[in-house]
Amino acid sequence: MRLFVATSMRIRGVFAHRRTTCWRSRLPMAAFAGIVGILLAGPQCDVVAEQTKASDRPNIIYILADDMGYSDIGCYGSEIATPNLDALADNGIRFTQFYNTARCCPTRASLLTGLYPHQAGIGHMMDDRGHDGYRGDLNRNCVTIAEVLGQAGYRTYMSGKWHVTKTVQPKDESGKRNWPRQRGFDRFYGTIHGAGSFYDPNSLTRDNQSISPYADPQYQPETYYYTDAISDHAVRFIEEHREEADGQPFFMYVSYTAAHWPMHALEKDIAKYRGKYDAGYQAIRDARYQRMIDLGVIDAESTINWPIPDAWKLTKFLDWDIRNMEVYAAMIDNMDQGIGRIIASLKATGQFDNTLICYLQDNGGCAENYGRGKIGPQREEKPTLPPLADDYLQPDMQPKQTRDGYPVRVGKGVMAGPADTYIGYGRGWATVSNTPFREYKHWTHEGGVSTPMIVHWPARIDRRGELEKTPGHLIDLMATAVDVAEADYPETFHEGQTIKPMEGKSLLPAFAGRPLQREAIYWEHEGNRAVRRGDYKLVAKGAEGQWELYNIAADRSEQNDLATQQPQIVKELAALWQAYAERANVFPLKPRPLGH
Repeated sequence: MRLFVATSMRIRGVFAHRRTTCWRSRLPMAAFAGIVGILLAGPQCDVVAEQTKASDRPNIIYILADDMGYSDIGCYGSEIATPNLDALADNGIRFTQFYNTARCCPTRASLLTGLYPHQAGIGHMMDDRGHDGYRGDLNRNCVTIAEVLGQAGYRTYMSGKWHVTKTVQPKDESGKRNWPRQRGFDRFYGTIHGAGSFYDPNSLTRDNQSISPYADPQYQPETYYYTDAISDHAVRFIEEHREEADGQPFFMYVSYTAAHWPMHALEKDIAKYRGKYDAGYQAIRDARYQRMIDLGVIDAESTINWPIPDAWKLTKFLDWDIRNMEVYAAMIDNMDQGIGRIIASLKATGQFDNTLICYLQDNGGCAENYGRGKIGPQREEKPTLPPLADDYLQPDMQPKQTRDGYPVRVGKGVMAGPADTYIGYGRGWATVSNTPFREYKHWTHEGGVSTPMIVHWPARIDRRGELEKTPGHLIDLMATAVDVAEADYPETFHEGQTIKPMEGKSLLPAFAGRPLQREAIYWEHEGNRAVRRGDYKLVAKGAEGQWELYNIAADRSEQNDLATQQPQIVKELAALWQAYAERANVFPLKPRPLGH
């Protein structure tokens, strides 16, 4: 009870100054007042919860985190405090071999459509490379989960990062054809672009309207922080749904930018981790490895905690890099707090038990060197630039200055966290995040494509705290949503356009501990490519890279290449991958952007 009362007070404070202003001519605080009353009423809570159950069909919430490694949350081995995710895992199931696509926007395209990313038009990033698999925009031969479930009577909501269109700053309304509202979502709050400041995000949008976080009449927290804003709007959508559409189930997509660079976090969250990483990269990684074994998410027989090479570790700037990891941990901690508020709102409105919640991550830990290349300047004693107007729309991924006039700084020695910094956490800590796997975001080795997957649904899943070893892929989330929502996946949509068949499999059998029947799982990104059939995985680095073969059941750390020992399996898997690539718009590998 204390948790949700505190949550209600927090949201009430954020929205209190505009109680007469609301999204659909309703009083938004009425929901919170009723919820707090229910909570304080004690024994009546269960009765009310039963009466307010929205539908026999479940609500569905997919939560996606950004640029985090397999071992970065507590129930997968981390020292970072994620009690709310851990509680979902303790009362649900954890997949130990779930996969993404190794990069942010291809993963989002696959999750939303149930297709491999090239089939949806987003085989690389948000630029047009002259081929159907690489247009940088969701095409019209795919449908989103929101479009499908909306046809089945679901209300649909999204809070967070979109990143599946190249049109971030459209010239007119037609340029918004691939924005969330135009792709099936009834409500949207978040960013169209893929990265930006957590204090002043570019492309911030409510529904179809670009907004400034500092001139937003509907949301004015004491300190604007994007992760909090994503969580708070998810909570608000849940509360408003209870008021406006009780009787309808809903689908919600919560798409965080934590913990993508820049390393931005609130001081109250950073303080929890001060000194936590003083032991350095290898000690933290060793401790994680042992906890992962103890938890059962990996085993010692099939993994190797190979030592981090000295060349990947900083020495002269170690204190600075320790600070980067402290901020990274704080970002994840804050996200988990927000997930706790989402959970609390579901409980308070009687919707928790019949809500399917899935949590996962868009790629592995990020070894990109953003903001780390030179020695950075010290912060000026006073602002050196004119302040920005509250209604100024921030256009840049990396702002040139803060709202109050401080230049944004990059480089070694710039202590991450505040709005005037813009730093990535680098290869050493990314290796810790990906314990004990090889490679990172971009690559299709296990460190690039492995994700936690937590599934919680008390009304239908009676497994508590169990591990599920069945391999799965985020293409399966469309099929799962269609299955549990009793929806029909269309053959045509978008005014008669032919829709490509789903690639994924419903995960309902796996939720019950039964195997999934599929031929193989496939990957390609920037020429990095892979296929997994059963326990065998064929993988290569780069368009010209040689195939490597691993038995994942015996060697998940991918240390013992079997390609020369088992050429027949290499031949079979390479043929499978070739057939996939030909039918899924993967070729040509690594096409150049138009005009280059």
